[in-house]
Amino acid sequence: MRKTINKTALKFLFLSAIITLISSCSSDDDSDDTVGNWVKKSTFNEDARSSSTAFTIGNMGYIGTGYDGDDYYKDFWSYNMDTNSWQQLTDFPGEERSSAVSFVINNEGYIGTGYNGDTSEELADFYKYNVNTNSWTQIADFGGSARYGTVGFGSDTYGYVGTGYDGSDKKDFWKYDPATDAWEESFGFGGDKRRDGITFTIDNEVYLTTGISNGVYEEDFWVFNLDTEVWTELEDIDEDDDDDIIRSNAVAFTINGKGYIACGEYGSSIGTVYEYNPSSQAWVERTAFELYARRDAISFSNGERAFVALGRNGTLYLDDNMEFFPNATQDDDDN
Repeated sequence: MRKTINKTALKFLFLSAIITLISSCSSDDDSDDTVGNWVKKSTFNEDARSSSTAFTIGNMGYIGTGYDGDDYYKDFWSYNMDTNSWQQLTDFPGEERSSAVSFVINNEGYIGTGYNGDTSEELADFYKYNVNTNSWTQIADFGGSARYGTVGFGSDTYGYVGTGYDGSDKKDFWKYDPATDAWEESFGFGGDKRRDGITFTIDNEVYLTTGISNGVYEEDFWVFNLDTEVWTELEDIDEDDDDDIIRSNAVAFTINGKGYIACGEYGSSIGTVYEYNPSSQAWVERTAFELYARRDAISFSNGERAFVALGRNGTLYLDDNMEFFPNATQDDDDN
């Protein structure tokens, strides 16, 4: 005997299938939206501030200088990723400043340039920090013009500083050789002028993007090979019709061979986070920063772990500190 299904039952099965399909798609979307988790860590010990500079050596993050809306700073601190604790170190020996730059060469940290609003002065002085002796040594002044809002990065042998603002936006790059204590202009960057861009390093490749020039947010994306010292242009960060990556005053870091851009400013403070995979040359959005959106923050990264701290949202200056887990599911309960 042939079995029949009445119209009511058929309609019910059809609607159930549609609901199941929609629920499945919705779950996939939710999963995509919640990849990456931020976990609150030990709050910075001193005054909230923005526009500090930071570098990482091993499992220690180092932060110095900054501005809190009234005062400029020169104190210097370390953050221990393993013990989740802060320690005050010997003060930065230069004058107070904001928007300085830093880099690491062979496990020694370097800080220089910046802006002292008390004297309305762009700065060019530079200093080396020895982690073993907790001491500073002044080195040769930056080879280019005094400026702030630059980017900096290092290799095992050299440090590099470029772009920034000295009264006008810049695009020049300079290489520092610690063996000779001398700066030499490094040519080949074909990108736009900018200040307040970001870099992140994956293996021997340094990626540079974002920033602002004459009120225009920069969209170009470049990679610098530390071995050959050659710049190569990549696909613009807005090429996939995703303008959300564009910003200035952001932070960037590396975790397990992928680069990340977080927070920053695009008309106002933002908290969105994007991941770059150099193998596919593709950007993917990750869970946004889970506390205040912010600009002018700092980040620490040892290549396997990464932290974002401090910064400001409008006139609110911040002292919090968060660790990012890019492959975890977002969880509000750990903040």
